Amino acid sequence: MNYEPNEEEALDLIIPKYLTSLFYGALVEAVASENGARMQAMDSATSNAEEMISDLTLKYNRARQGSITQELTEIIAGAEAIS
Repeated sequence: MNYEPNEEEALDLIIPKYLTSLFYGALVEAVASENGARMQAMDSATSNAEEMISDLTLKYNRARQGSITQELTEIIAGAEAIS
C-alpha cells in the first residue's frame, strides 16, 4: 500500500490550486486598489465641498453685512433729515 502520490499526481493537485490562489490574490489586490482610489476621490471631493461652503459662507456674511450697513445709513440719513 502506497499512500504517497507520485510527483505527477502531486503536481496535478498543486498547480491548479496555486494558479487559483494567484488569480484570487490579483483580484483582491485590484479591488483594494479600486477602493483606495475611491476613498482618495471622495476625500478630495469632501475637501473641495468644505472649501466651497467656507467661501460661500464668507460671501453671504459680507452681503448680509453690506445690507445691514445700508439700512443703518438710510436710517441715520432719515433721522438727520428730520432734525
